[in-house]
Amino acid sequence: MTTKARNESVLVIGGGVAGIQASLDLGGAGMKVYMVEKSPSIGGRMAQLDKTFPTNDCSICILAPKMIECFNHPNVTCYTYSELQSVKGRAGDFTVEVLRHARFVSEDRCTGCGVCMEKCPTKVPSEYEMKLANRKAIYVPFMQSVPRVATIDKDNCIYFKTGKCKICEKVCQAKAIDHSMKDEILTLRVGAIVVATGFDIYMPFDMPEYGYGRYPNVITAMEYERIINAAGPTHGHLQRLSEDHRQPKKVAFIQCVGARDVRGDRPYCCAVCCMHSTKEATLAREHYPDLDSYIFYTDMRAFGKGFDEYTARGHREYGITYIRARPGEIREDPSTHNLTVYYTDTDARQIKALEFDMVVLATALIPRADTVELAKVLGVELDEHRFYKSPDPEFRPTDTTRPGIFTAGYCQKPMDIPDAVSEGSGAAMRAMETILSAPAGGSS
Repeated sequence: MTTKARNESVLVIGGGVAGIQASLDLGGAGMKVYMVEKSPSIGGRMAQLDKTFPTNDCSICILAPKMIECFNHPNVTCYTYSELQSVKGRAGDFTVEVLRHARFVSEDRCTGCGVCMEKCPTKVPSEYEMKLANRKAIYVPFMQSVPRVATIDKDNCIYFKTGKCKICEKVCQAKAIDHSMKDEILTLRVGAIVVATGFDIYMPFDMPEYGYGRYPNVITAMEYERIINAAGPTHGHLQRLSEDHRQPKKVAFIQCVGARDVRGDRPYCCAVCCMHSTKEATLAREHYPDLDSYIFYTDMRAFGKGFDEYTARGHREYGITYIRARPGEIREDPSTHNLTVYYTDTDARQIKALEFDMVVLATALIPRADTVELAKVLGVELDEHRFYKSPDPEFRPTDTTRPGIFTAGYCQKPMDIPDAVSEGSGAAMRAMETILSAPAGGSS
Protein backbone atom coordinates (compact mmCIF):
# COMPACT_ATOMS: atom_id res chain seq x y z
CA MET A 1 0.00 0.00 0.00
CA THR A 2 1.34 3.40 -1.02
CA THR A 3 -0.19 6.84 -0.77
CA LYS A 4 -0.61 9.07 -3.81
CA ALA A 5 0.42 12.68 -3.36
CA ARG A 6 -2.04 15.35 -4.44
CA ASN A 7 -1.32 16.35 -8.05
CA GLU A 8 -0.58 20.07 -7.80
CA SER A 9 0.13 20.59 -11.50
CA VAL A 10 -1.94 22.52 -14.04
CA LEU A 11 -1.95 22.47 -17.84
CA VAL A 12 -2.50 25.89 -19.46
CA ILE A 13 -3.38 25.73 -23.16
CA GLY A 14 -2.54 28.99 -24.91
CA GLY A 15 0.23 31.51 -24.36
CA GLY A 16 -1.64 34.77 -24.87
CA VAL A 17 -2.16 37.35 -22.15
CA ALA A 18 -4.93 35.32 -20.44
CA GLY A 19 -2.83 32.14 -20.40
CA ILE A 20 0.22 34.07 -19.19
CA GLN A 21 -1.75 35.61 -16.31
CA ALA A 22 -3.19 32.25 -15.29
CA SER A 23 0.29 30.69 -15.38
CA LEU A 24 1.85 33.48 -13.31
CA ASP A 25 -0.90 33.24 -10.67
CA LEU A 26 -0.64 29.46 -10.47
CA GLY A 27 3.15 29.46 -10.44
CA GLY A 28 3.21 32.18 -7.80
CA ALA A 29 0.96 30.05 -5.60
CA GLY A 30 3.43 27.17 -5.77
CA MET A 31 1.63 25.09 -8.42
CA LYS A 32 3.60 23.42 -11.20
CA VAL A 33 2.42 24.80 -14.57
CA TYR A 34 2.82 23.32 -18.04
CA MET A 35 2.00 25.93 -20.68
CA VAL A 36 1.31 24.61 -24.19
CA GLU A 37 1.42 27.16 -27.03
CA LYS A 38 0.81 26.25 -30.66
CA SER A 39 3.02 28.95 -32.21
CA PRO A 40 6.82 29.25 -31.79
CA SER A 41 6.43 32.13 -29.29
CA ILE A 42 4.12 33.04 -26.45
CA GLY A 43 2.39 36.44 -26.56
CA GLY A 44 -0.75 35.82 -28.60
CA ARG A 45 -2.73 38.53 -30.36
CA MET A 46 -1.75 41.27 -27.91
CA ALA A 47 1.79 41.09 -29.29
CA GLN A 48 0.49 42.29 -32.67
CA LEU A 49 -1.14 45.45 -31.31
CA ASP A 50 0.51 48.86 -31.42
CA LYS A 51 -1.21 50.50 -28.43
CA THR A 52 -3.95 49.55 -25.95
CA PHE A 53 -7.08 51.54 -25.14
CA PRO A 54 -8.08 53.67 -23.28
CA THR A 55 -4.59 54.75 -22.15
CA ASN A 56 -2.80 54.35 -25.51
CA ASP A 57 0.09 52.62 -23.75
CA CYS A 58 2.50 50.57 -25.85
CA SER A 59 1.09 47.05 -26.07
CA ILE A 60 4.34 45.11 -26.30
CA CYS A 61 5.86 47.26 -23.52
CA ILE A 62 3.15 45.92 -21.20
CA LEU A 63 3.19 42.36 -22.52
CA ALA A 64 6.92 41.61 -23.01
CA PRO A 65 7.88 41.77 -19.30
CA LYS A 66 5.02 39.37 -18.49
CA MET A 67 6.14 37.04 -21.29
CA ILE A 68 9.69 36.95 -19.94
CA GLU A 69 8.54 36.53 -16.34
CA CYS A 70 6.27 33.66 -17.32
CA PHE A 71 8.88 31.86 -19.43
CA ASN A 72 11.56 32.19 -16.74
CA HIS A 73 9.31 31.39 -13.76
CA PRO A 74 10.73 28.43 -11.80
CA ASN A 75 7.28 26.83 -11.55
CA VAL A 76 6.30 27.29 -15.23
CA THR A 77 7.47 25.11 -18.11
CA CYS A 78 6.58 26.51 -21.53
CA TYR A 79 6.18 24.12 -24.44
CA THR A 80 5.98 26.32 -27.53
CA TYR A 81 5.33 24.99 -31.03
CA SER A 82 3.26 22.30 -29.31
CA GLU A 83 -0.36 21.20 -29.11
CA LEU A 84 -2.61 18.99 -27.03
CA GLN A 85 -3.29 15.50 -28.38
CA SER A 86 -5.37 13.69 -25.74
CA VAL A 87 -6.91 14.04 -22.28
CA LYS A 88 -7.85 11.18 -19.97
CA GLY A 89 -8.90 11.00 -16.36
CA ARG A 90 -10.91 13.29 -14.15
CA ALA A 91 -10.65 16.47 -12.10
CA GLY A 92 -7.66 16.20 -9.78
CA ASP A 93 -5.99 13.50 -11.89
CA PHE A 94 -5.74 14.08 -15.66
CA THR A 95 -3.24 12.39 -17.96
CA VAL A 96 -2.56 14.45 -21.07
CA GLU A 97 -0.43 13.93 -24.16
CA VAL A 98 1.25 16.91 -25.81
CA LEU A 99 2.75 16.86 -29.30
CA ARG A 100 5.96 18.90 -29.50
CA HIS A 101 6.67 19.75 -33.13
CA ALA A 102 10.30 19.66 -34.18
CA ARG A 103 11.73 23.17 -34.56
CA PHE A 104 14.86 21.74 -36.20
CA VAL A 105 16.68 24.28 -34.02
CA SER A 106 17.99 23.53 -30.53
CA GLU A 107 16.36 25.75 -27.92
CA ASP A 108 19.41 25.27 -25.69
CA ARG A 109 21.95 26.33 -28.30
CA CYS A 110 20.19 28.98 -30.39
CA THR A 111 21.20 32.53 -29.41
CA GLY A 112 18.65 34.29 -31.61
CA CYS A 113 21.42 36.14 -33.49
CA GLY A 114 19.46 36.10 -36.76
CA VAL A 115 22.30 35.16 -39.13
CA CYS A 116 20.41 32.09 -40.36
CA MET A 117 17.41 34.28 -41.23
CA GLU A 118 19.59 36.77 -43.10
CA LYS A 119 21.11 34.05 -45.27
CA CYS A 120 17.97 31.94 -45.87
CA PRO A 121 16.95 32.35 -49.56
CA THR A 122 13.23 31.56 -49.08
CA LYS A 123 10.66 34.27 -48.37
CA VAL A 124 7.06 33.58 -47.34
CA PRO A 125 4.27 35.87 -46.05
CA SER A 126 4.57 36.63 -42.34
CA GLU A 127 1.56 35.60 -40.24
CA TYR A 128 2.57 38.06 -37.53
CA GLU A 129 2.58 40.94 -40.04
CA MET A 130 -0.83 39.87 -41.39
CA LYS A 131 0.97 38.87 -44.63
CA LEU A 132 1.84 42.51 -45.37
CA ALA A 133 5.55 41.61 -45.21
CA ASN A 134 7.65 38.50 -45.64
CA ARG A 135 9.59 36.30 -43.27
CA LYS A 136 12.13 33.60 -44.07
CA ALA A 137 11.64 29.82 -44.01
CA ILE A 138 13.71 29.88 -40.83
CA TYR A 139 12.33 32.61 -38.62
CA VAL A 140 11.58 34.17 -35.26
CA PRO A 141 7.93 35.37 -35.34
CA PHE A 142 8.66 38.89 -34.01
CA MET A 143 11.45 40.88 -32.40
CA GLN A 144 10.33 40.31 -28.81
CA SER A 145 9.53 36.60 -29.25
CA VAL A 146 9.81 34.42 -26.15
CA PRO A 147 11.70 32.19 -26.47
CA ARG A 148 13.90 34.01 -28.98
CA VAL A 149 14.70 30.82 -30.83
CA ALA A 150 14.47 30.28 -34.58
CA THR A 151 12.08 27.76 -36.10
CA ILE A 152 12.28 26.12 -39.52
CA ASP A 153 9.01 26.17 -41.46
CA LYS A 154 9.19 22.66 -42.88
CA ASP A 155 6.48 23.31 -45.50
CA ASN A 156 8.54 26.10 -47.12
CA CYS A 157 12.12 24.99 -46.43
CA ILE A 158 14.10 24.18 -49.61
CA TYR A 159 15.93 21.32 -47.88
CA PHE A 160 12.73 19.55 -46.87
CA LYS A 161 11.34 20.03 -50.38
CA THR A 162 14.38 19.10 -52.48
CA GLY A 163 17.00 17.65 -50.15
CA LYS A 164 19.34 20.55 -50.97
CA CYS A 165 20.37 23.85 -49.32
CA LYS A 166 21.10 23.73 -45.54
CA ILE A 167 22.56 27.24 -45.78
CA CYS A 168 21.20 28.02 -42.33
CA GLU A 169 23.07 25.07 -40.85
CA LYS A 170 26.33 26.15 -42.50
CA VAL A 171 26.20 29.73 -41.17
CA CYS A 172 25.03 28.91 -37.63
CA GLN A 173 28.08 29.41 -35.39
CA ALA A 174 26.20 28.00 -32.38
CA LYS A 175 25.64 24.69 -34.22
CA ALA A 176 21.99 24.90 -33.17
CA ILE A 177 20.36 23.68 -36.38
CA ASP A 178 19.54 20.01 -36.81
CA HIS A 179 17.37 18.98 -39.77
CA SER A 180 17.04 15.45 -38.39
CA MET A 181 14.97 16.47 -35.34
CA LYS A 182 11.71 14.57 -34.86
CA ASP A 183 8.37 15.41 -33.28
CA GLU A 184 7.90 14.00 -29.80
CA ILE A 185 4.98 13.12 -27.55
CA LEU A 186 5.07 14.18 -23.90
CA THR A 187 2.87 12.54 -21.29
CA LEU A 188 1.98 14.78 -18.34
CA ARG A 189 -0.14 14.31 -15.22
CA VAL A 190 -2.06 17.38 -14.06
CA GLY A 191 -4.82 18.11 -11.58
CA ALA A 192 -6.62 20.74 -13.67
CA ILE A 193 -6.60 22.33 -17.14
CA VAL A 194 -7.01 25.98 -18.16
CA VAL A 195 -7.94 26.68 -21.79
CA ALA A 196 -6.90 30.13 -23.06
CA THR A 197 -6.69 29.71 -26.82
CA GLY A 198 -7.80 33.22 -27.81
CA PHE A 199 -9.41 34.07 -31.14
CA ASP A 200 -9.03 34.27 -34.90
CA ILE A 201 -9.81 37.28 -37.07
CA TYR A 202 -12.66 37.04 -39.55
CA MET A 203 -11.42 37.92 -43.03
CA PRO A 204 -14.35 39.42 -44.99
CA PHE A 205 -13.73 37.87 -48.40
CA ASP A 206 -17.37 36.72 -48.48
CA MET A 207 -18.70 40.29 -48.04
CA PRO A 208 -18.26 41.61 -51.61
CA GLU A 209 -20.06 44.87 -50.79
CA TYR A 210 -16.92 46.10 -48.99
CA GLY A 211 -14.45 45.05 -51.67
CA TYR A 212 -11.91 43.48 -49.33
CA GLY A 213 -9.38 41.54 -51.40
CA ARG A 214 -10.36 43.50 -54.52
CA TYR A 215 -9.66 47.08 -53.47
CA PRO A 216 -6.10 47.45 -52.12
CA ASN A 217 -7.00 50.36 -49.83
CA VAL A 218 -9.69 48.42 -47.96
CA ILE A 219 -7.90 46.75 -45.05
CA THR A 220 -8.78 45.07 -41.75
CA ALA A 221 -8.23 46.60 -38.32
CA MET A 222 -5.38 44.20 -37.51
CA GLU A 223 -3.66 45.02 -40.80
CA TYR A 224 -3.95 48.68 -39.81
CA GLU A 225 -2.36 47.83 -36.43
CA ARG A 226 0.71 46.45 -38.15
CA ILE A 227 0.95 49.38 -40.60
CA ILE A 228 0.74 52.03 -37.84
CA ASN A 229 3.26 50.14 -35.65
CA ALA A 230 6.84 51.48 -35.73
CA ALA A 231 8.10 47.87 -35.87
CA GLY A 232 5.65 46.95 -38.65
CA PRO A 233 6.12 46.52 -42.40
CA THR A 234 6.00 50.29 -43.13
CA HIS A 235 7.91 51.30 -39.96
CA GLY A 236 4.88 53.14 -38.63
CA HIS A 237 4.21 55.23 -41.74
CA LEU A 238 0.50 55.12 -42.52
CA GLN A 239 0.30 54.58 -46.25
CA ARG A 240 -2.08 53.12 -48.75
CA LEU A 241 -1.50 49.64 -50.10
CA SER A 242 -2.24 50.69 -53.68
CA GLU A 243 0.73 51.28 -55.96
CA ASP A 244 0.95 54.99 -55.13
CA HIS A 245 1.69 54.21 -51.41
CA ARG A 246 0.32 57.65 -50.66
CA GLN A 247 -0.34 58.84 -47.12
CA PRO A 248 -4.13 58.98 -46.69
CA LYS A 249 -5.75 62.26 -45.77
CA LYS A 250 -9.21 60.88 -45.04
CA VAL A 251 -9.85 57.47 -43.45
CA ALA A 252 -13.09 55.63 -42.70
CA PHE A 253 -13.41 53.04 -39.95
CA ILE A 254 -16.40 50.70 -40.34
CA GLN A 255 -17.68 48.79 -37.31
CA CYS A 256 -19.31 45.37 -36.97
CA VAL A 257 -18.01 43.88 -40.24
CA GLY A 258 -19.09 40.26 -40.06
CA ALA A 259 -20.46 40.70 -36.52
CA ARG A 260 -23.97 41.51 -35.27
CA ASP A 261 -25.09 40.19 -38.64
CA VAL A 262 -28.05 37.88 -39.07
CA ARG A 263 -26.62 36.55 -42.33
CA GLY A 264 -23.90 34.56 -40.59
CA ASP A 265 -23.23 32.74 -37.33
CA ARG A 266 -21.79 35.84 -35.62
CA PRO A 267 -24.76 37.84 -34.28
CA TYR A 268 -22.79 38.75 -31.17
CA CYS A 269 -20.90 41.97 -30.37
CA CYS A 270 -17.11 41.52 -30.36
CA ALA A 271 -16.79 43.75 -27.25
CA VAL A 272 -13.70 45.64 -28.44
CA CYS A 273 -14.29 47.18 -31.86
CA CYS A 274 -15.81 50.53 -30.82
CA MET A 275 -12.84 51.37 -28.62
CA HIS A 276 -10.40 49.71 -31.01
CA SER A 277 -11.46 51.96 -33.91
CA THR A 278 -11.41 55.04 -31.67
CA LYS A 279 -7.85 54.15 -30.71
CA GLU A 280 -6.82 53.62 -34.33
CA ALA A 281 -8.36 56.94 -35.40
CA THR A 282 -6.59 58.65 -32.50
CA LEU A 283 -3.25 57.17 -33.55
CA ALA A 284 -3.82 58.34 -37.12
CA ARG A 285 -4.27 61.95 -35.97
CA GLU A 286 -1.25 61.70 -33.66
CA HIS A 287 0.86 60.63 -36.62
CA TYR A 288 -0.66 63.11 -39.07
CA PRO A 289 -2.38 66.24 -37.65
CA ASP A 290 -4.04 66.99 -41.00
CA LEU A 291 -5.72 63.57 -41.30
CA ASP A 292 -9.50 63.27 -40.90
CA SER A 293 -11.10 60.14 -39.43
CA TYR A 294 -14.71 58.97 -39.64
CA ILE A 295 -16.14 56.07 -37.64
CA PHE A 296 -19.32 54.40 -38.91
CA TYR A 297 -20.86 52.56 -35.97
CA THR A 298 -23.94 50.49 -35.19
CA ASP A 299 -24.09 51.38 -31.48
CA MET A 300 -21.29 52.98 -29.48
CA ARG A 301 -20.70 50.39 -26.77
CA ALA A 302 -18.38 52.28 -24.41
CA PHE A 303 -19.04 50.11 -21.37
CA GLY A 304 -15.63 49.86 -19.66
CA LYS A 305 -13.82 52.11 -17.22
CA GLY A 306 -12.88 55.35 -18.96
CA PHE A 307 -14.33 54.21 -22.29
CA ASP A 308 -17.02 56.89 -22.63
CA GLU A 309 -14.49 59.60 -21.81
CA TYR A 310 -12.16 58.04 -24.39
CA THR A 311 -14.67 58.38 -27.23
CA ALA A 312 -15.57 61.92 -26.13
CA ARG A 313 -11.89 62.85 -26.12
CA GLY A 314 -11.50 61.29 -29.57
CA HIS A 315 -14.15 63.62 -30.93
CA ARG A 316 -13.03 66.67 -28.98
CA GLU A 317 -9.24 66.50 -29.24
CA TYR A 318 -8.60 64.29 -32.28
CA GLY A 319 -11.40 65.44 -34.56
CA ILE A 320 -13.00 62.02 -35.00
CA THR A 321 -16.40 62.19 -36.69
CA TYR A 322 -18.82 59.51 -35.46
CA ILE A 323 -21.64 58.53 -37.83
CA ARG A 324 -24.33 56.13 -36.67
CA ALA A 325 -24.79 54.06 -39.81
CA ARG A 326 -23.86 50.73 -41.32
CA PRO A 327 -22.48 51.32 -44.81
CA GLY A 328 -24.10 49.23 -47.49
CA GLU A 329 -21.45 49.39 -50.21
CA ILE A 330 -17.97 50.60 -51.05
CA ARG A 331 -16.96 51.47 -54.60
CA GLU A 332 -13.48 52.20 -55.90
CA ASP A 333 -12.44 54.82 -58.45
CA PRO A 334 -10.02 52.71 -60.55
CA SER A 335 -8.05 55.77 -61.67
CA THR A 336 -7.28 57.10 -58.16
CA HIS A 337 -8.00 54.02 -56.00
CA ASN A 338 -10.08 56.30 -53.78
CA LEU A 339 -13.10 54.72 -52.13
CA THR A 340 -16.69 55.95 -51.94
CA VAL A 341 -18.66 54.70 -48.95
CA TYR A 342 -22.45 54.61 -49.37
CA TYR A 343 -24.47 54.64 -46.16
CA THR A 344 -27.93 55.41 -44.82
CA ASP A 345 -28.31 58.56 -42.73
CA THR A 346 -30.82 57.26 -40.17
CA ASP A 347 -31.77 60.77 -39.05
CA ALA A 348 -32.36 62.24 -42.50
CA ARG A 349 -33.52 58.88 -43.90
CA GLN A 350 -31.37 59.40 -46.95
CA ILE A 351 -28.67 57.47 -48.79
CA LYS A 352 -25.45 59.46 -48.58
CA ALA A 353 -21.89 59.00 -49.79
CA LEU A 354 -18.42 60.10 -48.69
CA GLU A 355 -15.10 59.62 -50.44
CA PHE A 356 -12.05 58.31 -48.57
CA ASP A 357 -8.42 57.48 -49.26
CA MET A 358 -8.52 54.38 -47.07
CA VAL A 359 -11.18 52.24 -45.36
CA VAL A 360 -10.45 50.14 -42.25
CA LEU A 361 -12.85 47.30 -41.47
CA ALA A 362 -13.34 46.34 -37.81
CA THR A 363 -13.97 42.68 -38.56
CA ALA A 364 -15.47 40.12 -36.19
CA LEU A 365 -13.25 38.28 -33.74
CA ILE A 366 -14.15 34.60 -33.83
CA PRO A 367 -13.18 31.38 -32.02
CA ARG A 368 -10.08 29.74 -33.42
CA ALA A 369 -10.47 27.39 -36.37
CA ASP A 370 -9.34 24.38 -34.32
CA THR A 371 -11.77 25.04 -31.44
CA VAL A 372 -14.19 22.25 -32.37
CA GLU A 373 -11.39 19.69 -32.64
CA LEU A 374 -9.83 20.81 -29.34
CA ALA A 375 -13.20 20.70 -27.58
CA LYS A 376 -13.58 17.07 -28.64
CA VAL A 377 -10.14 16.24 -27.26
CA LEU A 378 -11.00 17.99 -23.98
CA GLY A 379 -14.46 16.43 -23.80
CA VAL A 380 -16.23 19.75 -23.27
CA GLU A 381 -19.20 21.42 -24.96
CA LEU A 382 -19.32 24.57 -27.08
CA ASP A 383 -22.19 27.02 -27.50
CA GLU A 384 -23.86 27.85 -30.81
CA HIS A 385 -21.09 30.34 -31.67
CA ARG A 386 -18.24 27.90 -30.82
CA PHE A 387 -17.28 29.58 -27.55
CA TYR A 388 -16.71 27.24 -24.60
CA LYS A 389 -19.96 26.66 -22.74
CA SER A 390 -20.24 27.25 -19.00
CA PRO A 391 -22.92 25.46 -16.93
CA ASP A 392 -23.28 28.65 -14.86
CA PRO A 393 -22.16 31.76 -16.78
CA GLU A 394 -23.16 34.16 -13.98
CA PHE A 395 -21.48 32.58 -10.96
CA ARG A 396 -18.93 30.19 -12.54
CA PRO A 397 -18.02 31.82 -15.87
CA THR A 398 -14.66 30.07 -16.17
CA ASP A 399 -16.08 26.56 -15.68
CA THR A 400 -16.72 24.24 -18.62
CA THR A 401 -19.06 21.28 -18.89
CA ARG A 402 -16.27 18.94 -17.70
CA PRO A 403 -15.16 19.30 -14.06
CA GLY A 404 -11.52 20.31 -13.68
CA ILE A 405 -11.30 22.10 -17.04
CA PHE A 406 -11.62 25.90 -17.08
CA THR A 407 -11.46 28.71 -19.63
CA ALA A 408 -9.94 32.17 -19.73
CA GLY A 409 -9.95 34.98 -22.27
CA TYR A 410 -11.67 35.31 -25.61
CA CYS A 411 -12.23 31.59 -26.15
CA GLN A 412 -14.80 31.85 -23.36
CA LYS A 413 -16.72 34.88 -24.70
CA PRO A 414 -15.94 38.25 -26.31
CA MET A 415 -13.88 40.46 -23.98
CA ASP A 416 -11.11 43.03 -23.96
CA ILE A 417 -7.57 42.72 -22.56
CA PRO A 418 -8.30 43.76 -18.93
CA ASP A 419 -11.21 41.30 -18.79
CA ALA A 420 -9.04 38.54 -20.30
CA VAL A 421 -6.42 39.15 -17.61
CA SER A 422 -9.11 39.03 -14.90
CA GLU A 423 -10.53 35.80 -16.34
CA GLY A 424 -7.01 34.33 -16.41
CA SER A 425 -6.73 34.97 -12.68
CA GLY A 426 -10.25 33.62 -12.13
CA ALA A 427 -9.50 30.40 -14.01
CA ALA A 428 -6.29 30.00 -12.01
CA MET A 429 -8.24 30.31 -8.77
CA ARG A 430 -10.78 27.71 -9.88
CA ALA A 431 -7.98 25.34 -10.93
CA MET A 432 -6.31 25.69 -7.53
CA GLU A 433 -9.63 25.19 -5.76
CA THR A 434 -10.20 21.98 -7.72
CA ILE A 435 -6.74 20.64 -6.90
CA LEU A 436 -6.79 21.56 -3.22
CA SER A 437 -10.26 20.08 -2.72
CA ALA A 438 -9.27 16.78 -4.35
CA PRO A 439 -8.42 13.82 -2.03
CA ALA A 440 -4.79 14.10 -0.88
CA GLY A 441 -4.14 10.39 -0.71
CA GLY A 442 -5.34 6.96 -1.65
CA SER A 443 -4.24 3.41 -2.38
CA SER A 444 -2.23 2.41 -5.39
